[in-house]
Amino acid sequence: MSVDIRISHALKKYGDNVIIPDLSVNINPGEFFTLLGPSGCGKTTLLRMIAGFNSIEGGDFYFGDKRINDLDPSKRNIGMVFQNYAIFPHYTVRKNVEFGLKNRHLPKEEIKENTDKFLKLMQIDALADRLPDRLSGGQQQRVALARALCISPDVLLMDEPLSNLDAKLRVEMRTVIKNIQHDVGITCVYVTHDQEEAMAVSDRIAVMNAGVIQHIGNPKSIYQRPANVFVATFIGRTNMLNGKLKMENGKAILCIDDYRAEMYTVAPEYLRDQDVQVSIRPEELLLNRDPSAYGMKGTVQDAVFLGLNTHYFVKLDSGEDVEIIQESSIEETLSKGARISLTVNTDKVNLFLADGSKNILTGVRNDLEA
Repeated sequence: MSVDIRISHALKKYGDNVIIPDLSVNINPGEFFTLLGPSGCGKTTLLRMIAGFNSIEGGDFYFGDKRINDLDPSKRNIGMVFQNYAIFPHYTVRKNVEFGLKNRHLPKEEIKENTDKFLKLMQIDALADRLPDRLSGGQQQRVALARALCISPDVLLMDEPLSNLDAKLRVEMRTVIKNIQHDVGITCVYVTHDQEEAMAVSDRIAVMNAGVIQHIGNPKSIYQRPANVFVATFIGRTNMLNGKLKMENGKAILCIDDYRAEMYTVAPEYLRDQDVQVSIRPEELLLNRDPSAYGMKGTVQDAVFLGLNTHYFVKLDSGEDVEIIQESSIEETLSKGARISLTVNTDKVNLFLADGSKNILTGVRNDLEA
C-alpha cells in the first residue's frame, strides 16, 4: 500500500545553525518524487527526517493520516536504499533480501514466497546463493532495492543510490528503478544532485537550495519554465545574459544590447520598462552563418562535433560568452574565428526580475505555490 506524505513547516537545526528553516510539501500516493539540489542544500537531511534518523525541531510529518514525528523508524514501515548499498557482506543474496521479513517473524512459506518474488523482479534470482563480494555494483544495488521492497513498505526512501556506479551503469539502473517503482506502485522519495538522473526518473521534482524548496513540478515544466534564476541555472545548461524589457506602443520588447525581439508571453503584471535577466538554453540560440544578418554578433571560439549535434562556443561582441547547440548538418563545421549572427527563440527564452527571484513569463507552474 502506498501513502501520501505531507510535511508542514518542517524545521531542522543543529544548535543555532538552521539547515531547513520552514519547509512544506505534499507528495502523492505512488509518486516518484525527487529532492534535487547541490551538496549541502538539505535534501538528505529532509530524507532522514522522513525516515526518523534525524530529529525534528519543528513542523508536522504525516504518512497518510498518521503523524510520524515521534514514531520510531522501525515502526514507520519504510524501505531504505543507501548510497553505499549497506548489504551484509557475510550473507548471500537470498539472506540479504529476506532479512527484513525474518525480523518481522513471518511464516517461512511467506518469507520464501516474497523473497522469490523480488529476486525475480530484480532479475537476481540466478545470483541467490552468491555472496556480495562476487557481485558487480549494479547487482549489489539490485539486492539492496529488493531487500527494501520485500517488506512491502508504505514508502521507499532512496539516498543517492546510483552515485557509486559508473556512468553507463547509472543510466541502466535508473531505468530499472523507475520501472520497478512503477510496477510496485509505491510512494518513493529519491535524493540526488544529478539533474539528468532526476529528469529521467521523476514524476515531480523539488529543487532545493539552502534548505528552501525553490520549485516543484514535473521535469518538463521545470526545464522549460523555471521559477527563478537558481532553478534555470541548476537544471540543464543555460546562457544568462542581462537585458531590458521595454514597452513600445503596447508591445513588450526584449533588448539585449542592440538586439531587439518582441515578447508575447510576459505576464500582465510585469508589463513595464525594467531590467531583466535572460535565460537562453543553448538550443534556443539560433545561429546564422551570415554575420551581416540581423541579430547579436559574435565570434566562434570553439566547435565540438558530437554526431547528432554540434556545440559552438561563441564570444559575443558585447564580451559575453555563450554556448549554442545546433543540429549537425552536411554543412562544414564553423571554425574558430568565424563571424556569426545570433537570434533568440522567443517562445522558449525565460525572463527574470533583475534580482533573479522570479520568472516574469506566463506558463510558470510551481506546485510550491499551489
